[in-house]
Amino acid sequence: MIYLAAEEAQKPLFPVWPEVVIGLICFGIVFFVFSKKLLPVINKTLDERREAIEGGIAKAEEAQTEANSVLEQYKAQLAEARHEAARLRQEAQEQGAVIIQEMKAEGQRQREEIIAAGHTQIEADRKAAASALRQDVGKLATDLAGKLVGESLQDHARQSGTVDRFLDELEAKAEAAR
Repeated sequence: MIYLAAEEAQKPLFPVWPEVVIGLICFGIVFFVFSKKLLPVINKTLDERREAIEGGIAKAEEAQTEANSVLEQYKAQLAEARHEAARLRQEAQEQGAVIIQEMKAEGQRQREEIIAAGHTQIEADRKAAASALRQDVGKLATDLAGKLVGESLQDHARQSGTVDRFLDELEAKAEAAR
């Protein structure tokens, strides 16, 4: 026995068979428990994670597709807004040109009215001045003629006729000289 024990101690590479059998039985029990109880739970957890990852990837791809479509819509709206802004600018410029043209026409019309009113006022003032001048010249002429003749020419009808005739002759001479 000592010899066997010594012999066994000298052969460490060869296992002891009863220990191998007990080890295999224990390994079988542990393997059976793991395969029946633990392995399904682990596989179920791994499947859930795989599905979650695949679902997350699908959701991410769907979100990316939706983001791309929203981006395209945004770009289209932006292009449309730029086009609308350009159209509104063009309309504003055209309306501005029309308003400027209308204001110029209104200014021209008002200028013409002011000039016509000025001409009318000047003509009225000229006629009033001519009338006042006729009266003053007529009175001075009658007074002078009365002093020259030596008698009073106070008869109004005669005085007016003489003065009017005299002034008409002067106007005719002035127009002929032009």
